Amino acid sequence: MMIDISIRLRDELVAAARGSVDEVCGLLLGRGERVERVLPCRNVAATPATRFELDPAALLAAHRAARAGGPAVLGHYHSHPSGDARPSARDAADAAPDGSLWLIVAGGAVSAWRAIVDGTLHGRFDAVAMRDGGCGAGHEPPQGGDSPARSVFPT
Repeated sequence: MMIDISIRLRDELVAAARGSVDEVCGLLLGRGERVERVLPCRNVAATPATRFELDPAALLAAHRAARAGGPAVLGHYHSHPSGDARPSARDAADAAPDGSLWLIVAGGAVSAWRAIVDGTLHGRFDAVAMRDGGCGAGHEPPQGGDSPARSVFPT
C-alpha cells in the first residue's frame, strides 16, 4: 500500500505542527490513494496538548462536500508536539479499524498509517509508504526528475 502526497502538502503539515504546543489536526482529502488537500480543523479535545479530537462540524461538512462530488475524506492528520511520528497507544485506543489513513507529524517527520483490525503497531495500525506526488497541484517531480517511491516513516 502506498499513498501519493505532494512535498508542498507535507511541508504545510510540518509547518503547522512546528508552530503549536497543542496537537494540530485536520482532514486528508483526495481521490483513490492521492492526498490532494489537507484541511486544518479545530482540535476540540479537552486536553489538546496531549490529545486530538477533530471538530465534528468540519468532519460532517467534509463528508457532505464529498457526497456532492468533492474530494473524499481519506483520513486525517495530527501532530505529536512532544513525541515521535508514530501512532501512540492512545491513538490506537481511539482509532476505529475502518481503514482510514492517519498521518502523524512530529519533529519535522511525517508518517502514514492505516487503521485496521490486528495492525502490526499497537494491534491497530499498519505503516503505509508515501510517494512524492511532486511539488504542487500538477504533481510534477522535484527538479524535473522522476520522483521515486520512498518510505518516510521512522523505522
